[in-house]
Amino acid sequence: MKLHRYLLPFVVLAAGCAAAPSAPVAMSDLPNINPDAILADIRKLSSDEFEGRAPGSKGEELSVEYMIAQFKAAGLEPGNPDGTWIQKVQLIDINPEATGPFVVKKGTQTRNFKTRDEVVVFSDRIAEEVKVENSELVFVGYGVQAPEFQWDDFKGVDVKGKTIVVLVNDPPITTADSKLDDKTFGGKAMTYYGRWTYKYEKAAELGAAGVIIVHETIPAGYPFSVVKGFANEHFNLVTPDKNAGLAAIQGWISLEAATELLKMAGQDYEKLKAQAKTREFKPVALGMTASANIKQSLKMVDSKNVIAKLSGSDPVLKEEYIIYTAHWDHIGVGEPVKGDKIYNGAIDNASGVATVLEIARELTKVKTKPKRSMLFLMVTAEEQGLLGSQYYLEFPLYPLTKTLANINLDGVNQWGRTKDLTLIGLGASDLDDYARAAASEQGRVIAPDAEPEKGFYYRSDQFNFAKKGVPALFPNSGVEYIGKPEGSARPSATSTPPTTITRLRIK
Repeated sequence: MKLHRYLLPFVVLAAGCAAAPSAPVAMSDLPNINPDAILADIRKLSSDEFEGRAPGSKGEELSVEYMIAQFKAAGLEPGNPDGTWIQKVQLIDINPEATGPFVVKKGTQTRNFKTRDEVVVFSDRIAEEVKVENSELVFVGYGVQAPEFQWDDFKGVDVKGKTIVVLVNDPPITTADSKLDDKTFGGKAMTYYGRWTYKYEKAAELGAAGVIIVHETIPAGYPFSVVKGFANEHFNLVTPDKNAGLAAIQGWISLEAATELLKMAGQDYEKLKAQAKTREFKPVALGMTASANIKQSLKMVDSKNVIAKLSGSDPVLKEEYIIYTAHWDHIGVGEPVKGDKIYNGAIDNASGVATVLEIARELTKVKTKPKRSMLFLMVTAEEQGLLGSQYYLEFPLYPLTKTLANINLDGVNQWGRTKDLTLIGLGASDLDDYARAAASEQGRVIAPDAEPEKGFYYRSDQFNFAKKGVPALFPNSGVEYIGKPEGSARPSATSTPPTTITRLRIK
């Protein structure tokens, strides 16, 4: 079976992205995407042989070898200008071995909050022991500085060396008639200010010693049990200062424990939260100190991005680039589920890799070759915080000023054909218009993310491109299925797939 047109929105940008619209490519000359080839790649990459494709594992070696072999067989060129198929990405494997309690003191009072049960703390600093001792605690609302919204939760307070306590997500601003303000912080949709990564970045920028986010299940979108996994073994990139510029301690505190902590300070959680929803909010010194101690083992891991190239046919435009991305990594080996300890990751993201491989193969066969050069970039360590794509954007192999678009595939629709195509982050770039035109040729429509409050746009690799000013597209499954009753029950495009094929990791 051939999918002659169904993946058209994914490949249309090859014909004329980021330039004046050109004559439509004849339907007979569009790539014939073969679902059987995609399925074969998914089966191979998600087989037990690949051991869940964790960075630095045997699964990485097999994955890299397989992707390179497929690119070579398709007749593509090595994508690294040095003549190789890989971009080396050095990661640090941080494995917490012992974490003491989160100790809070007020005068003669001392409260030891249990790590993991009440407070989850970890560190990305490259040090075998990380300490925060008697650091002043300050409540800073949502921890946001957004001048475009005339918003500053810090109000000039110096938090250097202190530990800040912040609320999860964006401030939910309401108007005078108690309706949600959709002009400030995106209304229902999450902005990057609401992501926990932003809150950690802001804490580091301001020199805070620690940052603790108050967890609430509904706004966070996941239970506290998921947060506990953040303190497990994890990877990060290595900065020249060995990550010393990061806050020493990062973490989360359960709602119940946060309520107790603030009560110990003579404060009421709900009243502080209500104040934090206003522009008038000012940081609150809690009159307490916090201490924490983490001992961890460190190991350098040499991981790889894999990249292939299809040179453009136009002598001038071939110096412009469109990058297709998919992350090849998954969780690896972990706690057994029904006796199976391998997290195979068929959907997340063997399906994305397989689809990019097939697009690459078929683009080499079309009669009308793309004028611009196509890059096919399979990145590492997405599950660890979008690290492989972050590394590429910090050390790009091709000029970002000449990179016209990124199309990122992270999980491909496995449920059937749809009348619509969801674009995560609809409105983020003009690429939406190209996708809309292509979908229209199929009689389909573009739909926005049904759950924008969960911030999925910030949780996959295209976001790193967008942060650097490269237009980025993140297509996802539609929701209106052809031949099925309207509103048919099924997992949403962004919900957790069955545990037999993947495991949730909050990115």
